[in-house]
Amino acid sequence: MTINMTEFETACRDFMLTTEFADTAHDLSHILRVVKTAKQLCAAEGADLEVVLPAAWLHDCVAVAKNHPDRPIASKLAADRAVAFLSTLDYPKDKLPAVHHAIVAHSFSANVTPDTLEAKVVQDADRMDALGAIGVSRCMKVGGAIARHMYHIDDPFCRNREADDKKYTLDHFYIKLLNIAEQMHTQSAKQEAQRRTEFMHGFLHELGREIGICD
Repeated sequence: MTINMTEFETACRDFMLTTEFADTAHDLSHILRVVKTAKQLCAAEGADLEVVLPAAWLHDCVAVAKNHPDRPIASKLAADRAVAFLSTLDYPKDKLPAVHHAIVAHSFSANVTPDTLEAKVVQDADRMDALGAIGVSRCMKVGGAIARHMYHIDDPFCRNREADDKKYTLDHFYIKLLNIAEQMHTQSAKQEAQRRTEFMHGFLHELGREIGICD
């Protein structure tokens, strides 16, 4: 079967517009950025676009809030729904297991190791969107959505306490965001991830200066 990628992407976009998003940090703009990055990584790494593209478009097609008890199974629910949707388009059946795995494995919460190049590309593309200026913005949006405090007023940078991102948004940098670059799988993603991480260190330094506690 020959896939018309333009028509396919239009169908995916229309489908995602019918989806309730978990929060405004995981809206259509997030999907579009992940798709763009996934295409770039796919080309650079020689991955199968017919697996990467649907997984990138549909990876968040089931909405589960970050602080919801079902969060660990959100990517499995999304993968199941994505495969059901792709089946309505008569998408090649031999691609569906790989698409399903790529969606399941993209999530931090699921804690599933990607075992294909395509799954690694999708995971890297999604995690790239948690870094840099957009990563800082998204982190703050999620913190506001779940009513977290921005930072611990006595120890914003977790110098003398264990980080707790259930209470403080800034702690999420130390628990997760600043470590993402080291976890990238593809060589193509590693350099950009490091550049974006350096920006985030700069943000923390400036924040410390502004609140009177240099990071």
